Amino acid sequence: MDRIELVTLNQPVERRPALEALRGWTRSFLMSDHSELGRSGNVCPFTSFGARLDTLRFGVSGCGADDAARMRRELLDAFAQFDEIPHPKNGGVYRAILIAFPNCASREGVAAMSQVQKSLRLTSFLRARMIGVFYPDAPEEGLWNKKFRPLRAPVPLIAIRSLVAQDAAFVLRHPLLAPAYLLNFPLAGPRELAALRLRKA
Repeated sequence: MDRIELVTLNQPVERRPALEALRGWTRSFLMSDHSELGRSGNVCPFTSFGARLDTLRFGVSGCGADDAARMRRELLDAFAQFDEIPHPKNGGVYRAILIAFPNCASREGVAAMSQVQKSLRLTSFLRARMIGVFYPDAPEEGLWNKKFRPLRAPVPLIAIRSLVAQDAAFVLRHPLLAPAYLLNFPLAGPRELAALRLRKA
């Protein structure tokens, strides 16, 4: 089975550079304010809550650019491990898994990660999950400030987190995912999409 060992944010582990870089970036970037974010608060408020509830998990994959099939299997298993994360009542939305791919630092490696992520995007949405790729020079713009680059990280990684109604902006960028999004949020989803469309009008 292609299962990645997952650890918590504060769990003592033997020093592994990619894992330490991943957890350090989570604390210093995701769980912190940023002057270029374009809004107040942490870059990812859900991560801060997840840290308090112990619902964050971190892992390292040995996959490289030529291991797309294995990478896909590992991520499918990560979906199963996601469901196993214990959480308090109504706290499941704060679960997240971040997996570093230190052997995918090349352009080919990032391309392989992106290809696998795209192949799992619909599966992820149907399971009420978001899946995203982060890497050092990721060009994607921020939602609130186009100069902000929210998907940049010191090591290539794939993040899996709960899908929330506020992910409507992502759905507008990828309309083919709208049916799966609305299946998960039949009441809040249309309101979120309508509000965003009005804001952009």
